[in-house]
Amino acid sequence: MIVAVIDIGKTNAKVALVDLDRMAEVALRRTANAIATDGPYPHHDVEALWAFILESLSDLHRQQPIDAISITTHGATAVLVDAEGGLALPVIDYEFAGIDDLAQDYDAARPPFAETGTPRLPAGLNIGAQLFWQQRRFPGEFAGATAILMYPQYWALRLTGVAANEVTSLGCHTDLWNPWRADYSSLVDPMGWRRLMAPVRPAKDRLGPILPALAAQTGLDLQTPVFCGLHDSNASLLPHLLSDAPPFCVVSTGTWVVSMAVGGKKVELDPARDTLVNVNALGDPVPSARFMGGREFSLLTEGQSQGWSEDDVAAVLARRTLLLPSTQQGSGPFSHRAAQWVNAEGMSPGQRFAAISFYLALMTATCLELICGDGPTTVEGPFAQNRLFIRMLAAATGRPVIASETSTGTSIGAALLASDGATVMSKGERTEPPADPAWHDYARSWQQAIET
Repeated sequence: MIVAVIDIGKTNAKVALVDLDRMAEVALRRTANAIATDGPYPHHDVEALWAFILESLSDLHRQQPIDAISITTHGATAVLVDAEGGLALPVIDYEFAGIDDLAQDYDAARPPFAETGTPRLPAGLNIGAQLFWQQRRFPGEFAGATAILMYPQYWALRLTGVAANEVTSLGCHTDLWNPWRADYSSLVDPMGWRRLMAPVRPAKDRLGPILPALAAQTGLDLQTPVFCGLHDSNASLLPHLLSDAPPFCVVSTGTWVVSMAVGGKKVELDPARDTLVNVNALGDPVPSARFMGGREFSLLTEGQSQGWSEDDVAAVLARRTLLLPSTQQGSGPFSHRAAQWVNAEGMSPGQRFAAISFYLALMTATCLELICGDGPTTVEGPFAQNRLFIRMLAAATGRPVIASETSTGTSIGAALLASDGATVMSKGERTEPPADPAWHDYARSWQQAIET
C-alpha cells in the first residue's frame, strides 16, 4: 500500500509517499513554509500550502498510484472555521509575540500544570492563549466561527469535508486537554469553546474518501481514504509504541527537538524546564521535554561549513570547546540563559560544527534526564544523520542510541494510520556509548559549566 503523507512542519511542508509493505519512503516533495505578514497578525499561508499539497498529490500520483492519505503537522496551531468551511480568522503563527499582551488575563484563566501537563509558554505556544487572544481582540470574527480544529484535522476537513479533532494535537501543550481524564480541561467550558470543538476521533479513523472535486483535480481515485491524522512528534513515536518493548525513548527532531520517554521511571515534571505531558496516538500520557534545536542548528550553521574530521573532534574534546545554552531563548530547559562560547578562540569551521553538534546532543540529554528516560533512545528526523550528535548523545546518556534510517521520522508513523495490522520497525544504526573517556569527560564539563 502506498500512503501519501501530508507533513506540515513549522519550517518546511512536505508530501511523502510511504510504501507500507517496505516501511520506507519512496518519494518526497518539499517546500518552505513561510509566514505571511499581511492581515491582522502573522499567520500561516494556508492557500499557498493547499496549492502545494494538491500539486504534490497530483505529481506523485502520476508516478506511483496513491492508495490512501494521512496527515501530520506541527503543534500549537488551531484553526477557526466558519459555516462554509472557510477561515473565520487567519491561522495564527504561534511565534507571534503580540499574544503576550493579554498574558496576565490569560494566566488568571488557565488551568494548573497538574491538571493538563501543560507548562506556561510564551507567545502562542499554548493554543489556549491563542484562542483567548483572538476572542478578545476579534470578538465579531470569533463569534462567526462554527468549529475549532487542530491543524492536522483542518487539512483533513479540506480533503474530505468532515470536521474532527484528535488527542495528540489537543494534548500537545495546549492548556485545552486533561490527559488524566481524557477530556477537555477546566478552561474550555468557561470560555464557551466546547460547543465549537469538532468531535474527537482516533488518529487512525478513516474520515472519508477524498472530495470528488479534488479527486478530479489530482487524478486520485474517488474512493481514496483520508485518515484523521496526528501531531508530528507523536507520529514519530507511534511505530515504537507498536513495536518496541519499554522502557525506551524517542527523540523527534525538526524545528523542535522533542524527547519522549515510554515506560521509564515515575517522574515529577518541572514546567519551568519546558517539560510537559504529551498524549500519544493510543491516548496515553507521555512525559516529554523539548527545545528549539532545529531552529538553533539553522541559526548556528547558516553560511558555515558542515564538514568535519576526526582531528576536529579530537581538538574539541581536548580543548573542551563548549557552546553553552541557549541560542534560542524563551523555551527549552535553559530558557533564560544566554548562549556562551568557552575555549573557542581560533577554532576551525570543522571544530565549530563539532561543538554545535555536541551542544545539541547535550541539550537533548538534559531533556531526557528531566523526563527520567530509560532504555535505548531512537532519534528520528534530520539529527539522525548527524553522527557527532548521535555519538555525544550516547556518551552523555550512557545508553545506546539508534539513528533512524528514514529521512523524516514523522512520515512512517503517519502512514501507519492506514495500516490494519502490526508493523516492523524501520531499521537504524545502533551506537553504543563511546569507550574513549574523553567523550564522557566532555559531557561532564558541559554540565559542570552550566551548574557553575
